[in-house]
Amino acid sequence: MINIKNVITQFSRIFVGILFIISGLIKLNDPVGFSYKLAEYFGEPVFNLPFLVPFSLALALFIVILEVVLGIMLLLGFKSKLTVWLLLILIVKFTFLTFYSAYFNVVKDCGCFGDALHLTPWESFTKDVVLLFFILVLFFNVQLIQPLFKSKIQTILVALSVGLCSFMGYWVLHHLPIIDFRPFKVGISIQKGMEIPEGAPQSVVEMTFIYKVNGVDTEFTEKDLMNIPAGATFEDRKDKVIEEGYIPPIHDFAMEKEGTDYKHKMLRYPKLLVFVTYDLAIASQEGLSQLEKLKQKAVAKGYTVIALTGSTPEQIKKSKQEFGFTFDFYFCDATALKTIERANPSIVILQKGTVKQKVHYNDIEDLKL
Repeated sequence: MINIKNVITQFSRIFVGILFIISGLIKLNDPVGFSYKLAEYFGEPVFNLPFLVPFSLALALFIVILEVVLGIMLLLGFKSKLTVWLLLILIVKFTFLTFYSAYFNVVKDCGCFGDALHLTPWESFTKDVVLLFFILVLFFNVQLIQPLFKSKIQTILVALSVGLCSFMGYWVLHHLPIIDFRPFKVGISIQKGMEIPEGAPQSVVEMTFIYKVNGVDTEFTEKDLMNIPAGATFEDRKDKVIEEGYIPPIHDFAMEKEGTDYKHKMLRYPKLLVFVTYDLAIASQEGLSQLEKLKQKAVAKGYTVIALTGSTPEQIKKSKQEFGFTFDFYFCDATALKTIERANPSIVILQKGTVKQKVHYNDIEDLKL
């Protein structure tokens, strides 16, 4: 006779284990991206814990390695009680975070599956509730989780998984993600990534106008504009997105200089080499020191060479003096630059707007001009 309780428990074990391994590996492929998400949670609009922001990357690595290893431990049946307790603690925290994000609309994407799969806040919360249910099944039936191998073999396999995950984390931090899920991956046309398809849904925005009436700030909707009393003075306007429209994969991308955006011109260049450094103040000194030499090599082979940064003009001037840069800097939002590549700095080669190569500053020798 089939033991229903055992069947449900083993299904929960496999489902939770595999999902934790997949989710952890996707984030381990790009721990820097996950650290940005943690920093967003630690920021002022959410939990206002700025002292944790400098530790975002270390925490990101710890969490994603823990996810993968716990998934493996669950499938192996290694130290079942400890494993299930840790899984329960993790999922309770994740569920709280995703509920908070969804209810207060503060973090648009929890980053559960990195850039491989984007979930809305409520989808993320629903996913965590489902996981919580199956982990509770395991919690109340932990005695049914039996080890697959002898204790010594189990210990070796778990230790091996920790070692391999740690090596993977080290590798992607010093090079690039093994699999690129971002909208700027090699082979992608930036122009096409910025296009909005015909008939795509538009955002619905509610505008509220604030006027000072008899010394008091008073709000008026668009329908009320005709009723604004004479003598009232405009103070501010607030926009609230009621319904999000279509957002192209590539947005907020620019190549600005002195108030003019040159991206449409430069994305037509057949040979464009771009140094991407979202913040010069915290960029790798070793990486920056290699850029001018590479610029000279690229120019000799017919490339136009520029840099994209979100830094201030003062910081750009300081870096130019320190490293002797002779290429021009163009402004782009730091968030968009972090999406292009995680290394700071990194090197990108574009051919008429199509990404042909991307390398970490540690891999400049692999660049093919």
